[in-house]
Amino acid sequence: MSSPLAYWFFVVAAAVIAVVLCVACRRWPGPWVRWAGRALALVLAADAVVFLVRQVVGGSWSVRSSLPLALCDVALVVAAVACWFPSWSLGVELTYFWGLAGTLQAVLTPDLHVGFPSLEFVQFVVGHLGIVVAALYLVVGLRIVPRPGAAVRVFAITVGYAAVIAAFNLLTGSNYMYLAAPPENPSLLSLLGPWPWYLLSATGVAIVLFAVLDAPFRRTRRRVPQDEPVGPR
Repeated sequence: MSSPLAYWFFVVAAAVIAVVLCVACRRWPGPWVRWAGRALALVLAADAVVFLVRQVVGGSWSVRSSLPLALCDVALVVAAVACWFPSWSLGVELTYFWGLAGTLQAVLTPDLHVGFPSLEFVQFVVGHLGIVVAALYLVVGLRIVPRPGAAVRVFAITVGYAAVIAAFNLLTGSNYMYLAAPPENPSLLSLLGPWPWYLLSATGVAIVLFAVLDAPFRRTRRRVPQDEPVGPR
């Protein structure tokens, strides 16, 4: 990455936006909160479109690298829909666990080969940071509590999806989700051993992270009567 200072500037800016948005949603609720979520949804949706169009227009599209099959790509679409329809409980849960257990790691150790102001840089930054902001907006800002069993449910969906992508990688020679080889740039996977052992280590890390992310809500669920819905206020 040729301009790390620019990248970390955007990361800090996104962190500030997330904090301000969540605090404002909780302290000054009103119709604006829904429209803020829909604005965020449109930004995420636009980023997903840019991801598809950029490579087609640039002539670099390839089945082996250009399909939106990485978990962050799927999380981008899910987060956009969840921000537009926060009553979609599964979408909120997927955005929360995928965003803070997976996409946040990609933010901290980006596999990015270009710098600002290239379109690829902007698309990567907006998409990844946007997912994290969306996760915090939905769960912290709107106070949507993941349902009982959410961590197990999202983990099972993740493992099932990874199995499908692993089969696709085998058939096409691709490396979506880094299931066939490690990323070129150092990342959390670099600390978890060589391929394929880091796949097992990453599974263990995911279990721990999901449990940690679910922990703050266990007491909340016990306090709420079973017939009282928990969601945005």
